Amino acid sequence: MWHKVNPLAFRIPYILNWKSSWYADKKSYKDFLAIDLKIRTVLEKELTGIPVWDILVSREQDIIKIDIFSSKVSLILWKTWENTERVQDLLTKETWYRCILNIKEIKKPDLNSKIVWFMLVNQIEKRMPYKRVIKQAISRSMEKWAKWIKIKVWWRLNGAEIARKETFKEGNIPTQTIRSNIDYSSVRAETVYWTIGLKIWIYKGDIYKKTK
Repeated sequence: MWHKVNPLAFRIPYILNWKSSWYADKKSYKDFLAIDLKIRTVLEKELTGIPVWDILVSREQDIIKIDIFSSKVSLILWKTWENTERVQDLLTKETWYRCILNIKEIKKPDLNSKIVWFMLVNQIEKRMPYKRVIKQAISRSMEKWAKWIKIKVWWRLNGAEIARKETFKEGNIPTQTIRSNIDYSSVRAETVYWTIGLKIWIYKGDIYKKTK
């Protein structure tokens, strides 16, 4: 008997870190967690339609630092930080803490699973053939020196009455090896005929920690 494990949660104590870095006691933990969730919901609404890879939240006394990783920084900044200042003011009103946004650019978006599925979902929802779209995404990722990649798609593909599952991959991904740097994400594409599920694994190599 076996069970499924999230590849990111499986590697957090070893090669990956938490997306929120702060410390709280038992009394204030609930409030800090609610503020963290509120920040992420506000950013999801403000950054709809923009490919965002990750959002990291950290605390320093009464200041909350938020790092946003995206492949299209110009869409977030607008003109001379106008949008960031507006979002910072909105977050301070919602959380009652001083929020500072740091927007960082991703130089290789084809190696990030969330940006890859953002492009796939946009094309599939526009009724593009899913096989061609997925094969193009795999070829682009392999050109950017990805080790291996696997994309799984399921449910009523191309509007078929019978649901099925298909897997497209290039190489074999070592999912059970903890030191393997695997970027994973899952998402749904809301098409005209039905909802389609997508899962993406991108293997970037191994990470070895130095022993003391």
